Amino acid sequence: MKIIHYTPLLLALAIGQAMADTPINLSAAARPDAHVSIDNVKGEVTVTAWDKPQVEVSGSLGSGARPLKIEGDDRNLDIKVSGSEEGRWFNWKSDNRMGSTTLNVRVPKGVSLDINVVSAPVTIDGLDGGKVNVESVSGRVRMNARTSSINFNTVSGSIDLGGHVGDAELQTVSGDITAPSVGSMLKAETVSGHMNINGGPYRKAELSTVSGDLQLGGGIEGDGSINIDSMSGDVQISVPGNLSAKITANTFSGQLRSDFGEAKKGDEGPGSELDATAGNGRGKLHVETFSGDLKIRKGQ
Repeated sequence: MKIIHYTPLLLALAIGQAMADTPINLSAAARPDAHVSIDNVKGEVTVTAWDKPQVEVSGSLGSGARPLKIEGDDRNLDIKVSGSEEGRWFNWKSDNRMGSTTLNVRVPKGVSLDINVVSAPVTIDGLDGGKVNVESVSGRVRMNARTSSINFNTVSGSIDLGGHVGDAELQTVSGDITAPSVGSMLKAETVSGHMNINGGPYRKAELSTVSGDLQLGGGIEGDGSINIDSMSGDVQISVPGNLSAKITANTFSGQLRSDFGEAKKGDEGPGSELDATAGNGRGKLHVETFSGDLKIRKGQ
């Protein structure tokens, strides 16, 4: 009989692989409007809504992680991946030695979510009604859902939204923001990414970008306001033809074109400024750019 001898290195690799592939199979009862918190340092988080009154977690647990469990009760449930050493989920010394953990989480449609990740993309699908907060250090965030409000904050990753969001607060340092359908309250900021957002009519919308282009579509609700500030990115705004707002805009060195009023040479720099009224001028639209071009277009 042939005897196979494993070297210590091969044995260690085999053991490490086995640990890395540890399957996850957990479930717990959850109310339709429960609050679910998910923390993962490295790997991936996918949240999918269903009609069952429970939370189910599958996937694989990374090597070096402590055994996973669902904590809390049916109103508040916590799912946290942590290292073998005691400490919070952002304990870098401990968690850097962990392997990647994949979390596939199924939740009732109406839950609210809090998700914290360091190096893990996040995907959310099918929610209907709850609030969603996501904090991500390095990883894109994608969501296709109907939610009352969201707060997404990423350092190095894009934000891509589908479905419809009520109130939205979006911030990214180096990623793009895409949101085709947001509600009346909007705050969006990016340093080097592009923004493409549609929605409204806005009760209050505040957008700022340093070096990325910005495209915004939507009207103004009543005496609401839209305020936009851009350093070096181009700005294009598309508003309905029946817009009712006081429009003020200025550029320091970029071109300014508008379907409302006539842009004039600015007092400072080679740029332009605009002071116009659309409809009865009830709302406010204010835009400032430094070196980017500005276009204000009238839609249907």
